[in-house]
Amino acid sequence: MSATPGPRILVFAGSTRRGSHNTHLARLAAERLERHGARVTRIDLKDYPLPLYDGDLEAAEGLPPQARRLQALLAEHQGLLIASPEYNGFPTPLLKNTLDWMTRPDGERSGLALFADKVAAVVSASPGALGGMRSLGLTRQLLGNLGVMVLPNPLALPRAAQAFGEDGDLEEAAVRQRLDSLCHRLVSTLSRLHPIDDASGESP
Repeated sequence: MSATPGPRILVFAGSTRRGSHNTHLARLAAERLERHGARVTRIDLKDYPLPLYDGDLEAAEGLPPQARRLQALLAEHQGLLIASPEYNGFPTPLLKNTLDWMTRPDGERSGLALFADKVAAVVSASPGALGGMRSLGLTRQLLGNLGVMVLPNPLALPRAAQAFGEDGDLEEAAVRQRLDSLCHRLVSTLSRLHPIDDASGESP
């Protein structure tokens, strides 16, 4: 791992459920991103409660404070790693609603512009046999529509209730390697796209 400060990556899960497999997977991904040199901020969307998006509410009250906080966080990071659960084959309403609010303009600032040139990796854990693969495709499409470059070969973790060992890590070595590879690709891609100035520790 290089001593040069790495890219900033925002990590979160599209679930606030206590004991969420995707929150657990996001934590493991954050640890691996840090091992590869990234500067990681891991958040819980439970700390950023937002109403269901409503154009009339936005017109009357403006952007909710929690949406502004999320936009400010996004502006400070070059990359994203999102753990997206699957509800009936789709990403969670929580994730979609959060992204919808984050794309809204705030005064002269365009929320959608904050997503431009970001790079993301997506993962999913599910108790089912497909590991959330159906929702991953839609999550990738959604992020792509926002201008985010999403890395190929996302990680879908099936039978998540049995996928984690007593130490909290992934049980199967092959799955651990796939998660590590995805995290390494995210860090290395961002490092090439956003080289860090050694003197300032920031992207030029």
